[in-house]
Amino acid sequence: MFKLISTSISFLVRPPKRLIRSLSLATEAMNEPIVTVKQGRLQGAVATLHDGSSYYSFKGIPYAQPPVGPLRFRAPQPLQPWQGILNATEHRDVCIQVNLLARSTVVEGSEDCLFLNVYSKSLQPSAKIPVMVYIHGGAYLSGSGNDDMYGPNFLLQHNVVLVTLNYRLEVLGFLSLDIPEVPGNAGMKDQVAAMKWVKDNIAQFGGDPDNITLFGESAGASSVIYHMLSPMSKGLFHKAITQSGTSINDWAQGINGKERAFKIGKHLGKDTEDPKELLEFLRGLPASKLIKLTNVTLTPDEKYRGLPIHFAPVREKKFENVEAFLSEEPLDLILSNKICSIPLLLGYNSAESIIMVQDRLKKLAIFNKTPSYDVPREIVDKISQGKLIEMGERIKKFYVGNRDYSSEDLKEIVQLLSDLHFVYNTHRFAYLYSMHNSSIYMYRFSIESDLNIIKNMSGVDVKGASHADELFYIFSTNMTKEDYESQEKIRDYAWRVTKMWTDFAKTSNPTPDNALGVKWPKYTFANKEYLKIDDKFTESKFADRESVEFWNKLYCEAGLPCISKSNL
Repeated sequence: MFKLISTSISFLVRPPKRLIRSLSLATEAMNEPIVTVKQGRLQGAVATLHDGSSYYSFKGIPYAQPPVGPLRFRAPQPLQPWQGILNATEHRDVCIQVNLLARSTVVEGSEDCLFLNVYSKSLQPSAKIPVMVYIHGGAYLSGSGNDDMYGPNFLLQHNVVLVTLNYRLEVLGFLSLDIPEVPGNAGMKDQVAAMKWVKDNIAQFGGDPDNITLFGESAGASSVIYHMLSPMSKGLFHKAITQSGTSINDWAQGINGKERAFKIGKHLGKDTEDPKELLEFLRGLPASKLIKLTNVTLTPDEKYRGLPIHFAPVREKKFENVEAFLSEEPLDLILSNKICSIPLLLGYNSAESIIMVQDRLKKLAIFNKTPSYDVPREIVDKISQGKLIEMGERIKKFYVGNRDYSSEDLKEIVQLLSDLHFVYNTHRFAYLYSMHNSSIYMYRFSIESDLNIIKNMSGVDVKGASHADELFYIFSTNMTKEDYESQEKIRDYAWRVTKMWTDFAKTSNPTPDNALGVKWPKYTFANKEYLKIDDKFTESKFADRESVEFWNKLYCEAGLPCISKSNL
């Protein structure tokens, strides 16, 4: 995931032809569920869970106008009503990308991709079933909400409504030119549009519009926290779950957007310093030219410092009559308590960076020579060159002592990169958020089984769960179907994890009863309570304490908001 992943203005006033073509003439039969939403009628399908019970599936539901032609790079525009019945039995195009998870260089998808999927066991508006809306990860440049990765079977056995969605990625979703036409964050505004659609329509699928949990993993997790910070998202959800990501990670924040855009223009053949001229040029290109461009924008420092994720949410300039998704820095908003105060479940995996080890091994000589590349950008901006060199040496010594990194240091490298990119800032965010909210639950996920697809594919022999491994205990996929059906232990793990996630969505408490034999303690900044999600599911205090204290000292020395020494 982190490896490194002309139409006319008539779209504004009438439905696009591809919707008209897809209108179904199907009749309302018992096995062809029909739901009426604000834009028109939808035909779904009936599917079966592992336990034999049935649920309703509605896929490829459009939630905004296709962002093509003159709508490219713009905030999503409201969808116009359609006539007839729209076939919602199959997924539609994903947002154009190179599929990083499949390790493929094949381009897939299209610009016409603003679709969501709804899965529910009831279509009665009176059912008021808790709703879970999932935002996928993929470094803001890969992924979709499709059920090949995010199947509903595990979650629906606990009777929730699940919504998954697509949003624009990389350049098409996160280009920023600092002009009213392209202030940035189009992909985030797509997510808001999908959330508004859910709020307006989910009752027709049995969902409770007043009990919506927003959850996501990696880039999707940082997106969830951005929605907690954005005035555009206010009132659209009521609880949050963030898995392996926050909005205060370097990799979750786009910087120097305009300069990056001009680099893209020059790479593609337009050398200009006029943002409107660049916009006209970029709108005239095929969408296939506007993917996999992050690397051509990297500075010499960015080639080694941090993760190669640079088309990401940005702080927008304020323009008259343009609604901004985010106009202040995330950290400033958190510190000033301009963040939605809702129940939050957050955490990370025990060996997140297994997924990154092979890339780091190729660069060991560079990091042995210049260990300061492991100092986060946020700190670099606050310290002198001498202090930067000194911190780099301290980081290296903390993980491997008075020697160089080697290919034998897999465990140490995994720990270093996990702490740097996930562990510390999860703790830091939890601490800062706890200053204003007491309903927080933290976890550390370390289950290992045949469901740990990412780790098992990596070939890295380090104990623990890799980045994204927990997803296969939450969502059903074809990749894990055989192991799930044949191994009772795996089914038990998935049931326990999804029960906690869905109980949190239902009650704001992941263990409201004694069904799992454990009581997940609330996080406090004094004790940093968390749940070990391992073979035994046990409560504990202060996960990865030694690492967190080390990194916290670096942030404090740089004069950045950090965990108070009195709370360590």
